[in-house]
Amino acid sequence: MIGLVHLRPQPQAWLRRSVLSPFAERYCEYLVDTGYAAGTVNRYVRCVAHFAYWLTTHRIAVARVDDRLVGSFVNDHLRRCTCPDPTPRCRADVNAALRHLLVVLGRCGVPRFLRAESDSVQQEVCRFTDHLKDVCGLAECTRYQRGRIIRDFLHQSFGRKHIDMELLTIRNIRRFVTHYPDGCNAGAAHVAGVTLRSYLRFRTVQYNDQVEELISAVPSVAGWRLTALPETLSDAAIEQFLKSFDRETAANLRDYAMVRCLSDLGLRAAEVVQIQLDDLNWREGTLQIRRTKSRRGYIIPLPEPTGHAIADYLKLGRRATTTSRAVFVRHYAPADLPLGTGCLHKAVHEAYIRCGWTDRSGTHLLRHSVARRLLRSGSSLKEVADVLRHQSIDTTAIYTKIDLRSLEAVALPWPGSKS
Repeated sequence: MIGLVHLRPQPQAWLRRSVLSPFAERYCEYLVDTGYAAGTVNRYVRCVAHFAYWLTTHRIAVARVDDRLVGSFVNDHLRRCTCPDPTPRCRADVNAALRHLLVVLGRCGVPRFLRAESDSVQQEVCRFTDHLKDVCGLAECTRYQRGRIIRDFLHQSFGRKHIDMELLTIRNIRRFVTHYPDGCNAGAAHVAGVTLRSYLRFRTVQYNDQVEELISAVPSVAGWRLTALPETLSDAAIEQFLKSFDRETAANLRDYAMVRCLSDLGLRAAEVVQIQLDDLNWREGTLQIRRTKSRRGYIIPLPEPTGHAIADYLKLGRRATTTSRAVFVRHYAPADLPLGTGCLHKAVHEAYIRCGWTDRSGTHLLRHSVARRLLRSGSSLKEVADVLRHQSIDTTAIYTKIDLRSLEAVALPWPGSKS
């Protein structure tokens, strides 16, 4: 059996005599196929053998293996484990090994941020995020953010008790928004309030709860659009930023291609990681953006430097055996899976550090810089809105604050100064 041949007799016996025995071969093949080294495969299989011994000891059927049971084993059993040696007890290794086991068993439906919560909170948040997807059409990152907020609200309001809207008071609602999270800024409090209203309306639609008073009690957070000044990078700073990528490794080739999409095209991080091979039209020099914040598709020109960066990565960095249709994939186990936005944010943040910009963060800084560059080249506000794919030109209006040439043309003399 792959990965099991180097196991000691006792862990092998634990696994083969357990309810997990029919899945052992598939588990090993899964780890090998996703790029894990032989030593890691062996270590993870020993962790699963430990779990199998625990299942056998407690007479737990394989049908009961889920996120909650794995959490109980990792958080409770490992702390006071007295299973006979050799038994792996490293919490990080055991947790990682069993998360892969849940994938093989098809039991990984609960998001990670919900695994420590009660069944009632898990089910409620999943139903709410499904509603946000199917009815409201919100993007995945927005659903994730709002799911976490409602998880915290339900945990604070009910703990592990049954969720009952009749137990909620106006005081509960106001305390949550005004204190979530501790020390939050006005923007975070505003998002918490919007999310809470959305959840209460969901309860009205799904369960016919009478929560109109609670909805009206959600405090509104004062905020004014267009008050902030967009931070941008100069052309020299952009050049320094791009030169910070050495492009000597496959990962750096990939990261460089992704940041060129940010700095040349003004794409959002979520749009970059969702680019598919079929979206690139090399003959016509275009890139299709299928899923955007506005849920509309666009076809945009692909600048030559950006195209060269993507082509270099595809030819020199991306594995020829990769089956994923996503352009940007993982290079380390689990390999060949599409990247998440977290990897792109990490690559950008590390580049800022290499440039000595410890006070800067986020990928939107590059998007703002694209708007600045367009305005300085003489583009109109409508043209900037088209490039950034804004649905309303009011969204683009914030960039008028950094269009110094146009501001100088309309500025009036200071009272009392010489004209």
